[in-house]
Amino acid sequence: MNMVAWKMLTHERAKYLGLVFAIAFSTFLLENQTSIFAGILKRTASQILDVTDAEVWVMDPSTQYFEETKALRDTALTRVRGVPGTAWAVRLFKGIPVARTETGRFAQSIVLGLDDATLVGAPRKMVLGTWDRLREPDSVVIDRAGYLLLYPGQPLQLGRRLELNDHAVTIVGISEAGAPFASFPVIHTRYSTATRFQGLERNQMAFILARPTPGTSAEALCTSIHAATGLRARTSAEFAWDCIRYYLKNTGIPVNFGITIAIALIVGTVVAGQTFYLFTVENLRQFGTLKAIGIPNRRLMAMVLLQGAAVGAIGFALGTGMAAVFFDVFRQQVATRGIILMWQSVALTGGCMVFVVVLASVLSLRRVLVLEPAIVFRA
Repeated sequence: MNMVAWKMLTHERAKYLGLVFAIAFSTFLLENQTSIFAGILKRTASQILDVTDAEVWVMDPSTQYFEETKALRDTALTRVRGVPGTAWAVRLFKGIPVARTETGRFAQSIVLGLDDATLVGAPRKMVLGTWDRLREPDSVVIDRAGYLLLYPGQPLQLGRRLELNDHAVTIVGISEAGAPFASFPVIHTRYSTATRFQGLERNQMAFILARPTPGTSAEALCTSIHAATGLRARTSAEFAWDCIRYYLKNTGIPVNFGITIAIALIVGTVVAGQTFYLFTVENLRQFGTLKAIGIPNRRLMAMVLLQGAAVGAIGFALGTGMAAVFFDVFRQQVATRGIILMWQSVALTGGCMVFVVVLASVLSLRRVLVLEPAIVFRA
């Protein structure tokens, strides 16, 4: 009977291929858009996730996300260091000066100023050079994408000079920093060097990075810091999610991607379901013949479910393959680096396709179960 069900399914090649394509196209769209959506949102917290040394971020109480900063007083660092459970705490500068090359090409950049003594937060993934060279005077480490933006078509090379708001610096390293939300170069340097790139202000410290002592959790330290200083303290994971929630709430990203995802679901459910239903209706005489020769409803149900599962599995495999090829090509591009096909998207899409196949099969089964075998004798 399984072979009979398969032959019934593939007898009309055009309808069979159309059914498979509907599932494959829906699968591709769902996996593509959900993975890109997640990848873009992850970029909003990329500079937070790149800092692997610290577990706690301390900031002004009104700070909502990484791009929005209000400088802290220098005395805040001493107060945080005095909170019980704090192993160490260091300052972090964040600015957005304009970087300019010798040829006049320029771009706004994200500059992170690291503690002079410890260099906590320095990039660990280096393409050229070493991060400890930041101890040299007027030195910076720039990310690879930022280098290619400022020096398009040129090979990676250390020793080049940059101007950051009219202050000359030397590139001593090229890193593989996480892609930021905006396509700005990401530049790391020492705190004392970074503060010269901005206009003179009374306070320059954007964040305080801290780590709890052994036996103290990051969450507990955050609670202690807030209670003792009144400052906002978040773990790295909590602060990353703060950034994601801010962009979800205050930008049009969820709406834009949500529309595309909804269309993919509609295409998969309506088109595939309707096509499979019509396929079953057009084969009622064959099902009626099987009923007439004594095939029980249980066996006919198994045949319909087998047809639905076969179409769903083939379409899902083709769609996932298309998505895998798409991301394999584009993840090698600088602009789309870090955006990959996520296994969560594949699993979620698989669940949606199971729903589509089951719904289409249920609609078709109803016609088969109420079918009268006498239909085979009608003209």
